[in-house]
Amino acid sequence: MEPMNFHFDVRDIFRAPRLALSGKKIWIFLTANVIGYVAYFILNYIALALSGVSFGETWATQGLYPCAYTVEVSWFACTLFWVGVIVWIVAIHLACTAVARVTYKQLKGDEFYSSDDAWKFVRKHWHPVVFTFVSMALILAFFVGMAALFALFGKIPYIGEFLFAIPYLLYFFGSVFTVYTAIVFLVSLIYTPAIVGTIEEDTMGAVFNSYSVTWSQPWRVIFYHIILLPLAAISVGIFKFVLFYGFKLVNMVFGHEMLMGEKLSNIMGSAAQTVWPQELFTSIANACASSGFCCGVCSIGSNMLNDFYTCFIPASSGSLSGTESAAAFIVGIFLFLITLSFFSYFLSILSVGETIMFTIFRKKSDDDNILDRKDEEELEEEEDDEDDEFNFDDDDSDSTDSHESDTDDSETEGETPPVE
Repeated sequence: MEPMNFHFDVRDIFRAPRLALSGKKIWIFLTANVIGYVAYFILNYIALALSGVSFGETWATQGLYPCAYTVEVSWFACTLFWVGVIVWIVAIHLACTAVARVTYKQLKGDEFYSSDDAWKFVRKHWHPVVFTFVSMALILAFFVGMAALFALFGKIPYIGEFLFAIPYLLYFFGSVFTVYTAIVFLVSLIYTPAIVGTIEEDTMGAVFNSYSVTWSQPWRVIFYHIILLPLAAISVGIFKFVLFYGFKLVNMVFGHEMLMGEKLSNIMGSAAQTVWPQELFTSIANACASSGFCCGVCSIGSNMLNDFYTCFIPASSGSLSGTESAAAFIVGIFLFLITLSFFSYFLSILSVGETIMFTIFRKKSDDDNILDRKDEEELEEEEDDEDDEFNFDDDDSDSTDSHESDTDDSETEGETPPVE
């Protein structure tokens, strides 16, 4: 098992789309996205129901993409919305850790590390993935809280002015460190899965490495992402292009007049309009374009949406039989999974790219080639091999002793008793 030929520079970033285009990695993210989406979907429908919007009304207006903030909601409904968002984000970060582990093993030359092995690793190391963000948030909250406390002391008559003025430099440097910690918090959101998935750090180690990367590699973090993000967008665009034209080819063949014809148009049109609702997507694009913040991008997107529906979505008559409705429901599930696979491939590229980046950072800053390290699974395998060898040696010695004992017994039994 030889490590991949690695350059430890910007050239390695260009490997991310190819390494990310793996059924194993996309499946890991697809699983996490389904779990996160189901939690988000259920909690948002509950939040809207608590705000007086019925299930039927929500389905008619928002369908598969509910958002509680589209209506005036109570604090409890807002809480449910954010719980759903956080659950989805946590699921994605755990999947990032699993994909980082698969990528790390692949860079080390192990192509047979499975998704099940990666999820076993995540179940063992999920604590730093979650609690690193909690720790960083608590550090920020501590500094902001201390600033508010000292500001209250400043309200004391006559003395408060001096309590503000004399230790002003302390407040200033504390404020600078708080800003720096806020930047580190963003960096930790990006790199904690790669840190845990490669060098198996705990929470404190992940926090320390986040500070280290932010301090020692700020320009590489920015420059590498300037390269990675366009690469991801182009790669996902090509990925979508191939899958959508595969979708169109199926519709062209099966929808021929001599084959399924109108039946396919009804099934595919209904399923596609449920998963990709034209009215909802177009209204979002138009609202964004009218806001003036997108510099005309959303108006172009609105025109592209119309071209997409004209090219790819068959026209449905709207009246489906019972069996056609059931078939449209099943096809809709598959189309929704295909849609999530686009997002999953994008996340896979980001996760692979950030794992490669962290590998480069460790080499650049500490001259530490983590691909030469023996990870915990390799150490466990070595221990198991040593135990097996030890047990084998014990078995050999036991069998030798037993053989010698049997020989002695046979010799004793074969001796002629002395004649008196």
